Amino acid sequence: MSISSFALQGNFNVKNAMASNTLSDLMRVRKETIRNCMADFENEEHKLENVLTINGSQYINDSKANNVNASYYALDSVENTTIWIAGGIDEANDYDILLPLVNEKVSAIICLGENNDKLIETFGNVVDFMIETTCIRDAVKIAYKLSREGETVLFSPAGQCEKQEDSYIDRGNRFKEAVRQL
Repeated sequence: MSISSFALQGNFNVKNAMASNTLSDLMRVRKETIRNCMADFENEEHKLENVLTINGSQYINDSKANNVNASYYALDSVENTTIWIAGGIDEANDYDILLPLVNEKVSAIICLGENNDKLIETFGNVVDFMIETTCIRDAVKIAYKLSREGETVLFSPAGQCEKQEDSYIDRGNRFKEAVRQL
């Protein structure tokens, strides 16, 4: 089965699919059943969730990414130039692991939250645009203005929810609503 036929794309999902396939093989699950599952699997809401394509830019909700490692896999899975909406409560995050991906793929970072000093310090000299905002609606509007056809707007916070958000679900729903209102 070709990787391109997997319902979920990205290196992280390919690794998970390979592990699932190995286990399924050991359990003697039919290959056709495995292929059908890999091709039809639906992604979890708020985890690399495709929201909309607007003016040729894809908006992705990865609100569940509340740590740097989760955002690493999100950035790694995006194929094209990316506007990254990041931020939240910073619990001693070390963003250095993201430097190669940001340098390669990210054209702008929209820092969301009240304390973005570490994000700015780590990536300020790496991307063309770094903009701070405190609300998701404004972050989405800024991303819309910066985005070009073929780019991805990725909401992958790499931090815990801010005070105004109840959970990653609330945060992700706010993002999706803001995108739908563009």
